[in-house]
Amino acid sequence: MTKITKNVSVMCFHDELCQVYNALMTALSLLREGSKVTLFFGSRGVNAIHKDKVNRLKCLPGQPEEMGDAVMKRMEEMELPTAEELLFMLYKEGAQLLACPLNVPLFGMKKEDFVEGVELANPATYYKEIMVPADMNLTF
Repeated sequence: MTKITKNVSVMCFHDELCQVYNALMTALSLLREGSKVTLFFGSRGVNAIHKDKVNRLKCLPGQPEEMGDAVMKRMEEMELPTAEELLFMLYKEGAQLLACPLNVPLFGMKKEDFVEGVELANPATYYKEIMVPADMNLTF
């Protein structure tokens, strides 16, 4: 089987667990197939990399509570890794994890609030060096 070797930019702008989870699982799958992966967390997505908020993300927050609870229960029954565990795997397996330098202070955060491995993106180089030359730009 041939490995996929691409430069991939994954942008996560949501803090709804299903969206965050899709971004993280897609990034991890591509990373494990040999791609160079950069994840960028902007807008409400910065909550997904906050060490005190990552494990409190909700599924389907705009739906009746029992719907979101049912999804969370199924995820537990399937023994899926948590979002925090996925972030740790991504970091340890070589993905670059970046936070939007505008949204971090906008949401009252600082670098010390991040889970391990997250750095502030450099707005002067992020688009030019990561997003524009990427083979794939995925947005969640």
